[in-house]
Amino acid sequence: MSNIISRLNARLRSFGDDTRGSVSVEAALIFPMVMWSLLATFVFFEGYRQSAINHKAANTIADMYSRETESITPTYVNNTKELFDLLAEANGDTKIRISVVRWVSRRNEYQVDWSMVRGSNIVSLTTADLLSMADSLPTLPNQERIVLVETWSTYEPLFNIGMDDVEMHSFVFTRLRFAPQLRFCDTCS
Repeated sequence: MSNIISRLNARLRSFGDDTRGSVSVEAALIFPMVMWSLLATFVFFEGYRQSAINHKAANTIADMYSRETESITPTYVNNTKELFDLLAEANGDTKIRISVVRWVSRRNEYQVDWSMVRGSNIVSLTTADLLSMADSLPTLPNQERIVLVETWSTYEPLFNIGMDDVEMHSFVFTRLRFAPQLRFCDTCS
C-alpha cells in the first residue's frame, strides 16, 4: 500500500513540476472568460453612462420648471415628457412625474400643490406619499415651494451577460427661482 502511495506522490510531484503546455488549449480555456469580461465591462459602463444621462435630463427639466413664471399646461407637461425622451436618449418605456411641493410648518409636513404624470403605470404624487419621502426632501422655510421631478427609464443591456433590464429612477428637486409659486392650469391653452 505504501508503494502505491509513494508512486502516486511521485507522479503528482512530476505533474506539478512539468512546465510544458499548449498555448492553444490554454487560450481555448480562458478566451470565453476574457470575452465575457470585455462585454460585461462595456455593459456596466453603458449602464452607468445611461444613468448619468437620465439624471442630467431630470436636472435640466427641474431647472426648466423652476424658471417658469407662467402657469403650466397639460401641453407643457406632454412636451416635457418628449424632451426627457430626447435628452435621455430613451427608446423604451419612460415615465415622468412633475410635482410642486411646499412645507407647511404649522402641520409640520410637506404638501403637494399639484402633480402631473406622463407614462404608463404611474400615479400622481399625493401628500400621503410625501411621508415616505420626507428624508429625501430638503429642509424648507414655511410655505417655501420646490419643484420635484422624478423620472424612470429602463436600461436594456446590449449583450446577454446574465444581467436583467434595470429600471433607472432619478429624483431631483429645485427651488423656484423667479416666482413664489408655480401654478398648474388645466384649462389654459
